[in-house]
Amino acid sequence: MIAINNLTFEIGARALYDEANWHIKPGEKIGLIGANGTGKTTLLKIIVGDYKPTSGTISMAKDLTMGYLNQDLLSYSSDKNIVHVAMEAFERQNQLHDEIEVLLKKLETDYTEDLLHKLSDKQHEFELLDGYNIEYKAHEILAGLGFSEAECQRKLSTFSGGWRMRVMLAKILLQAPDILLLDEPTNHLDLPSIQWLEDYLKAFNGAIIIVSHDRWFLDKVINRTVESRKGKLNVYAGNYTFYLEEKALRSEIQRGEFKNQQSKIKQEERLIERFRAKASKAKMAQSRIKMLDKMERVDDVDDDNPEVNFSFRFSRQSGRHVVTMEHITKKYPAIDILDDAEAIIEKGDKIALIGANGKGKSTLLRIVAGADTEFEGTAQTGHNVTQTFFAQHQLESLHLEHQILQELQAFAPKHTDTELRSILGSFLFTGDDVFKKIKVLSGGEKSRVALAKALTADANFLVLDEPTNHLDMASVNILIQALQQYEGTVIVVSHDRYFLDNVANKIWFIEDQKIKQYPGTYAEYDVWNDKRKLEPKVAAPSPQPKKEEKKEVAPVKQQSSDNKHQQLKKLNQDLTKLEENIASVEKEVKAMEAQLADNQIFNQAEKMKQINNSYQLKKMELGGLQQKWEALADQIMELEA
Repeated sequence: MIAINNLTFEIGARALYDEANWHIKPGEKIGLIGANGTGKTTLLKIIVGDYKPTSGTISMAKDLTMGYLNQDLLSYSSDKNIVHVAMEAFERQNQLHDEIEVLLKKLETDYTEDLLHKLSDKQHEFELLDGYNIEYKAHEILAGLGFSEAECQRKLSTFSGGWRMRVMLAKILLQAPDILLLDEPTNHLDLPSIQWLEDYLKAFNGAIIIVSHDRWFLDKVINRTVESRKGKLNVYAGNYTFYLEEKALRSEIQRGEFKNQQSKIKQEERLIERFRAKASKAKMAQSRIKMLDKMERVDDVDDDNPEVNFSFRFSRQSGRHVVTMEHITKKYPAIDILDDAEAIIEKGDKIALIGANGKGKSTLLRIVAGADTEFEGTAQTGHNVTQTFFAQHQLESLHLEHQILQELQAFAPKHTDTELRSILGSFLFTGDDVFKKIKVLSGGEKSRVALAKALTADANFLVLDEPTNHLDMASVNILIQALQQYEGTVIVVSHDRYFLDNVANKIWFIEDQKIKQYPGTYAEYDVWNDKRKLEPKVAAPSPQPKKEEKKEVAPVKQQSSDNKHQQLKKLNQDLTKLEENIASVEKEVKAMEAQLADNQIFNQAEKMKQINNSYQLKKMELGGLQQKWEALADQIMELEA
């Protein structure tokens, strides 16, 4: 389909690609991955012909059609409504439609056989191209990407950049090309739209190349992974999870080969050094030197998965209830967000607030953070709660004349420069990058600085709105590790499901203008929600019994209600006791982990073995308690339903 042979692409003195090879086959669904700056977007531009390679060839069929979604399309604008913009995908159908309209107009005054034949031919071709359904198809795709019927009639120019990008995506999907090239297609989509796009791409018959930092999305869609690394393109025959497993295996083999070769090289160097001075052995020494020079060296394995080497600090612990919301009602002129809603955020909660755009996630987050006070009801912050709120608009609070490191030093004086540089390194600011002034940074870079600031705050409660925007996979992993070891409370809005699944222990969503909660991870919620969608609608209430029957029926109903209430009360008491037990065991596990990390104990083999055995038993005990908690929680949810 497309053959890339010995591709070299240079920018100045730097080679982004150095004799790279890659063959793309029909029907392949490929994830193109790699660290920022390795040339993923550049490669897409080379494939579509926007850039010319320094050397090498790209071969493809002349009639191959390509659809290319890129971030440059954000600037596209039009005064046509978005249905018409999306329908521009049907170039030939639109041309035929216009020609048919012209012929029909002519027939009003010039009714000839020749015109009738032309009209018949045009209409026949229009019908073969399914021209009568193109508007329906445009509406269908736009609905899948989150547009309402009313919004379909609005001009493209009235939408923000993110929503315009959705229209551009709709247009490209409607073209149904032989190959789709999608550069960060989920960047401007909410969760329902991402899930719709996943289903669409899985059913798409052509080939697909996707550049994305969304691991969950890649795992759902792709069947091939291509890594852009050190100027080469390495192909893995599976999705992103397969790539991670296969790469770990390849790295293990490479590490073994490197160690063996290094051992052999040292051995040879010792022999050369030993015999070089002896005249009788000089020839042999020279021969071995030449052999070493010609040896093809095996590289050591680079660590692509840096670990967090900084820790959160906060000077005081919060009370049990971090935020208590009661009777919250929030309305806008065009939409009601919340109506008499209630929720409690407790110490240690790590909450993912999810849902479609426009359903009130950011509004609720602002109420939680105290940034929105125009609502009915109360949102009470608990005892000793210290909060930091990260949102994209906070980029405006950065000091433009400050250097990046200066900005963090002023905000977090208790942290050492080493710690601050470590945090900045996690967010892609390495070496002398930390001395750049804020004013010269791009929007994405400013966002990363603002997030780094949020993580240095003396706060026991983090409120995070889309923190993974503009982060690559390595940085998302760093943020996950940081939040996993954070002992405070977190509430976060994000469309990155892998991030949410690895951070959150509770899921919040807004439904029927109430705050609903699922007690578990995102993956567990996803399974539960899919089952819930498949469940039949609740049956209508049975007809009321006749008056003479009412005396006999009523006491039975009352007794059933009382029993249910007592059962719920007992289960909730058991759940509270179990939570206390889990907290106690978790404390013991943490203490043992601290012992295992102690260098003094590490050198005492027998003591280390004893502690490790106790640690494994305690982990098993904790796992059993957590399973009991889940079973109890399920029972409570069933009774409350």
